[in-house]
Amino acid sequence: MKSPSQPRDRGIPEATVARLPLYLRALHGMAERGIATVSSEDLAVAAGVNSAKLRKDLSHLGSYGTRGVGYDVEYLVYQISRELGLTQDWAVAIVGVGNLGRALANYGGFVSRGFRVAALLDADPEVVGDTIAGLNVEHIDELEAVIKRRGVSIVVLATPAAAAQEVCDRVIAVGVTSILNFAPVVLSVPDSVDVRKVDLSIELQILAFHEQRKAGGPLMAVDSQ
Repeated sequence: MKSPSQPRDRGIPEATVARLPLYLRALHGMAERGIATVSSEDLAVAAGVNSAKLRKDLSHLGSYGTRGVGYDVEYLVYQISRELGLTQDWAVAIVGVGNLGRALANYGGFVSRGFRVAALLDADPEVVGDTIAGLNVEHIDELEAVIKRRGVSIVVLATPAAAAQEVCDRVIAVGVTSILNFAPVVLSVPDSVDVRKVDLSIELQILAFHEQRKAGGPLMAVDSQ
């Protein structure tokens, strides 16, 4: 099965692919409010990009809007969802069912976006056997069998850092090529495997930097010579 993180071979830039979920999120909000059409300017504001960039991004999908009318919201949702592979049902396994893993398992937004949590796995005997969001937590020893049995396409790693690489190697060995990594470690993977890393501590540190700047805090010295 084709990896959901790879766009169709139509020469779509990676930067554009990264912005498509932003447009989709904004469009879903508009659809929920009953908005049928949207201008490029309004959609750009909602997505946090400039309108020229948005129009160029959408042109890669073959969507140019209608002058004086804008974009049809429902059809654009379909176009972007199709390009991102979200018109399919992607089975997801969450490995590591601590506080973060439990929160992800209980998140209700996956299903409406084309993802289905199909398996939960953990190594802790105190956790294995628990029922979370209607799923039984299975032992990590069953990882390969569970992935094959449930048709898992994407694995979410919410393990401690020390365990992440080993689990990563195991899921790759069984054929998974798309991994979302919450563990605070850089994973070593083959070129054929796509890894998206979510590091909340790094994001908080970046915010702290900007807060310090706004407060007039210390800045790095600039050599004036």
